[in-house]
Amino acid sequence: MMSRGRLFSFAPAVWAFAFLAVGFVRPAMADTVEIAPGVQVTKRTYPVPSKEQPFFGFADKTAAQREEDDKFVKALVQAAGTREKALDEVVKRGWRALGSGKYPEAALRFNQAYLVAPEQSVVYHGLAAIAQIRFNDLDYAEELFRIAGKQPNPLKMLNADYGRVLLVAKRPKDAQPVLEQAVKDTPDFGDAWVNLAHARLQNGDREAACAAANEAMKQRPSSNASVDLVRLRNDAQCK
Repeated sequence: MMSRGRLFSFAPAVWAFAFLAVGFVRPAMADTVEIAPGVQVTKRTYPVPSKEQPFFGFADKTAAQREEDDKFVKALVQAAGTREKALDEVVKRGWRALGSGKYPEAALRFNQAYLVAPEQSVVYHGLAAIAQIRFNDLDYAEELFRIAGKQPNPLKMLNADYGRVLLVAKRPKDAQPVLEQAVKDTPDFGDAWVNLAHARLQNGDREAACAAANEAMKQRPSSNASVDLVRLRNDAQCK
């Protein structure tokens, strides 16, 4: 089973605020396409190399390129021992690159994860992060998060990350139930409690917002979220 420990707990804290520094990149729009059995996604591309785009930019690969992909996956699985371990290893590299601000590398790693196990939730989770951070494309990030929630073996951090994107998109009513689930999934993740407090306050429930803010204080949120929490408590007039 893929790791769900602290490896992934840092990722949302790193990129939850990263969108502020990234300029909007307008994507090319197209129809939906099936990329795994039963999984349809919008075919969306961006003006960067294909390996840096979700799903390799949906590029039409030659037979030789597909053969190279097959060789890559085979070698990775042989080195790791199993396909599950191979996926775990490439995903770890993706989160590390994301946390270090190496977005092109992170995209490549999650694309490699897509080659290894296109049905797995973490593929869509990671590429949703890329859509938000690298391209500031909240609509596509949301689409990929929704898909991630339906695929096998979602990470515990999924709803925390998804809820944050909905907040950034100024959709607190949609964000709140997702974040309510997030704090159940990861009760010790302070940033999720901060985001839940925001959603509750924006939805008009000051008392519940303060309750979430108080819980956030116990769980030691990230430095950025801690600063945000002070403002939130003042706005909500928490005692």
